[in-house]
Amino acid sequence: MPSRDATTAEQDQFIAEALKRDEPRLRSFIRRRVLDTGDAEDVLQDVFYELIEAYRLMKPMEQVTAWLFRVARNRITDLFRRQRTASLNDPVAEDGDSGAFEDLLPSPDAGPDAIYARNLLFDALDEALNELPENQREAFIAHELMGRSFKEISEETGVSVNTLLSRKRYAVLHLRLRLQEMDEDLGTK
Repeated sequence: MPSRDATTAEQDQFIAEALKRDEPRLRSFIRRRVLDTGDAEDVLQDVFYELIEAYRLMKPMEQVTAWLFRVARNRITDLFRRQRTASLNDPVAEDGDSGAFEDLLPSPDAGPDAIYARNLLFDALDEALNELPENQREAFIAHELMGRSFKEISEETGVSVNTLLSRKRYAVLHLRLRLQEMDEDLGTK
């Protein structure tokens, strides 16, 4: 019977080989699904931690690579469940100084100048929507403007919920940037 040190050395060797072999593909797999680099690295580290834990506890694994990708998918799903979806009603600027889209809109009761500024903002939003790739625009409109759930959209289109979340997030980031530019042009800051 091998000694405990020999068993630990074998485990370390197995884990090191799995990390060396699977890390680049696994990292790429995660990065395609998780936009934030920090979140993607956290998911990758969680997956490798689970591999170490499982192997140290002597849980048998026949297909280590398949197991790693399954764990990665589960961790990505967990990450998306924890995150809210991006919305135009979130602050426009990252520093939180600029309000939400609704806050940028002047009241229609504030007179002709306010109505003009309001119309300019809606025109800018429409123009920014037209700048988006079609798949991002469709995901944004369906979820944000039509109020449809990502699950409904996914079932109808055959596109995964994670992909729809990603498309909408890119759309919101673009729209926020454009609205922030418009806000600065109007001098509402």
